[in-house]
Amino acid sequence: MRCTLLHGFAGDPSVWDEVLAAWPTASAPERVALPGHGGGLVQRGWAANVAALAADVADRDIVVGYSLGARLALGLLAAGACARAVLVSVNPGLPADAEAERAARRAGDAAWAAMLRTRGVAAFADAWGAQPLFASQARVASERLAARRAARLRHDPEQLARALEEMGLGAMPDYRATLAAADRVTLVVGADDAKFVALARATGRPVTAIAACGHDPTLEQPRELARVLAHVIGQG
Repeated sequence: MRCTLLHGFAGDPSVWDEVLAAWPTASAPERVALPGHGGGLVQRGWAANVAALAADVADRDIVVGYSLGARLALGLLAAGACARAVLVSVNPGLPADAEAERAARRAGDAAWAAMLRTRGVAAFADAWGAQPLFASQARVASERLAARRAARLRHDPEQLARALEEMGLGAMPDYRATLAAADRVTLVVGADDAKFVALARATGRPVTAIAACGHDPTLEQPRELARVLAHVIGQG
């Protein structure tokens, strides 16, 4: 079973290192960098970025994505570029008719992008990590958090800003119907990530919740995430 792993926003393929170190079989997945994160430049528009990523997963049987990577994996599924997907901490998109909510999200992404362009990656990384969504990461060892931050600082601030503008939730289509109709999708969330647990359960699909974990299982529970993914993929 050929599998590709997609990281989240402001991450890189190294976020999967601890997951792969705990992989229970010799046949471990491959990792791919997202546009603007070492995987080529960000393209104009959501669809163009999904198309660029499709070339990197063309021969894969299953795509596993975390957060932004999960949203892009859902886009790949909708485009017919992959047959199976495991979506970790995914938002399936804002309702197509939620114009005010979409406008607010675009404005929020624009503000983060402006911070990247005016204050740089370090200031952005500190503010981004201080969001309530990531509060559970206070349980993670300080040296592991520092390593994640160091990797984040290596990114180009302009490319991260463009990633927010072109691949942010405000730019993403509503994939709720795609998710409801798909028969080969697995949803995984951190049990302590209340917002994304609710989003996952609202799809009506089965949900695997990882205990003692918030939004980012690759950081908070990499060994358990490896076990869950290997089982889903059929390698555990």
